Amino acid sequence: MMSEMLPTVKYWYNEPSFWQETENQIIVQSAEKTDFWRVTHYDFIRDNGHFYYQEITGDFEIQVKITGEYQTLYDQAGLMVRESERVWLKTGIEFIEEVQNISAVITRDYSDWSVIPLSSPPASLWLKLTRKAEAVEIKYSFDGQYYQLLRLGYLTLNKTVQVGLMCASPQGNGFLTTFEAFKIQML
Repeated sequence: MMSEMLPTVKYWYNEPSFWQETENQIIVQSAEKTDFWRVTHYDFIRDNGHFYYQEITGDFEIQVKITGEYQTLYDQAGLMVRESERVWLKTGIEFIEEVQNISAVITRDYSDWSVIPLSSPPASLWLKLTRKAEAVEIKYSFDGQYYQLLRLGYLTLNKTVQVGLMCASPQGNGFLTTFEAFKIQML
């Protein structure tokens, strides 16, 4: 049975210079040259993206609607689950060669990456991420009603993780993202 989790303290990891929170919306301007990545293929480590999170213990489901003004290669916005700088997951939209892609990266010392190019870029993307024990299931939707599976993967056995919103602009000067209807439900 799922139950709505009571609001808890939220923190910034790499707080952006501009962000605004209202009852149902968080608007973030990413800073330039920000990213989350570890070693694989590019042989560098970046851990300076923006992450607005709270700590959660146990199994949960998180959902959010994301609308971004993606402009430059690798501009990205979505959800993140993080144990440490060496163990984390990010998923959402990533802008690659002028195309919005649904993206997922799972990192356990080394980052992996999977993308699905979107031939017709949506105005917004809805994400749903479910964590049960060590596994995470990522689903996406273009209407907030019908969700498709993007990925199922192993993340960590640690029961407490950081959960929240992520954005970064690895190549560009930053961009504006609106996160709406963010919610966490305990399972």
